[in-house]
Formats: sequence, C-alpha cells, structure tokens
Amino acid sequence: MTDELKEDLVAVIAELEKKCKEHPDNVMAFQHLGLVYMKAGRMEEAVTALKRTIEIDDLCTEAMINLGAIYFGMGEIDKAQKLNEQAVGIQPENAQAHANLGLIWQQRNELEKALEAYNKAVQFNPKLASTWINLTSILTMKGEDERAVEAARKALNLEPDSPLGHNNLAVALYFVEKYEDSKNHMLKAKDLGYSVDPNFVEKLEEKIS
Repeated sequence: MTDELKEDLVAVIAELEKKCKEHPDNVMAFQHLGLVYMKAGRMEEAVTALKRTIEIDDLCTEAMINLGAIYFGMGEIDKAQKLNEQAVGIQPENAQAHANLGLIWQQRNELEKALEAYNKAVQFNPKLASTWINLTSILTMKGEDERAVEAARKALNLEPDSPLGHNNLAVALYFVEKYEDSKNHMLKAKDLGYSVDPNFVEKLEEKIS
C-alpha cells in the first residue's frame, strides 16, 4: 500500500468514525467503515464496525458476508459458516455467500457439500472466476475430469491471467490425457509466478517423453 493511499484511508476512516459517532444508527456509515477498516488491514476494528452494522440492520447480508470473510481469515470457521448461512437464509440466491460456504466446506474436507455450494454460486453468478477455479479443484479431487476441464476453461475465460487457473487447467488436462495442452498451461502458470508442484511437472514430462 502506497503512502498516499494510506493517507487517503486515514482521512476516510476519520470522517466515517465521526459520522458513526454522530449518527450511531446509520447502517451505511458503519458498513462503509467496516469495509475501509478491512482495506486498511485493521481487522479487529472492522469486526466491531460490521457487528454494529448487523445490530442495526439484521438483514444486511453484505455485512454478514464481509464479517464472515474476516472470521474465515482468522481461522474462526464456525463463525464464518454461521454468518454465510444466515446470509443465504435471507437471500437464497446470494452467489458470494454460497461461494464462501463452498470454501468453508472445502476447508472441512466435506467435498460433496463444497461441490453443492460452488455449483449454486456459479448458477446464481456465472462470472465468479475464483469459484470456477475452486470448483475445478473439487471436481479433480472427485475424479470428474471432463467437468474439471470445463470449469477451468470457464475460469480462464473470465480471468485469462490467473496463475492458479492455468495450473488447475493443466492438472485437469493431465487427467484427460491431453498432455501437451497440460504442459502449455503448466508453463503459463509458471510464467505468471505460480509455484507449480515439481512432482506434477515430473509426471507430466514422463507422459510426454
């Protein structure tokens, strides 16, 4: 973060803190403050602001999702799950909440539940590139290789320079025996800075040689 951006955030935070103090029931002010705290890396304060947002408006799904993301990053998975499930209960077609639940179930190694959540996420918003990437991983683990290739290609259509997207497609292509294509995407992932598994590279080279 540049010094100029830091100064801008400090100014915005000061203005929002003042607004929240003057208007303790202003849901938008607290929600915005929570987001700016997140951007500034001040997570404990972001938690407090987003909690207050939900206290004022217990239907504010955006605050629930953002607070859940903070808890997930802190390793407080139960709290993250509860908040995203609460958001889905309010907005059943909230793609981001479903995507977050997919991550949570994947973290818990509940692959079927993760798959269901990711499928719902891309159904409600097919432009979530990161979810297509995560879906690729789950499908590969489950041995659904053709579907994994399809999901990886959709991810890269949305984010052509995603290092993880190219790596995941390389792996998926390996399992459908398209080794040259797999190598091309593996090399692209490396060019983009991804640390490709050397064991995968070795196995791929064996298939090509």
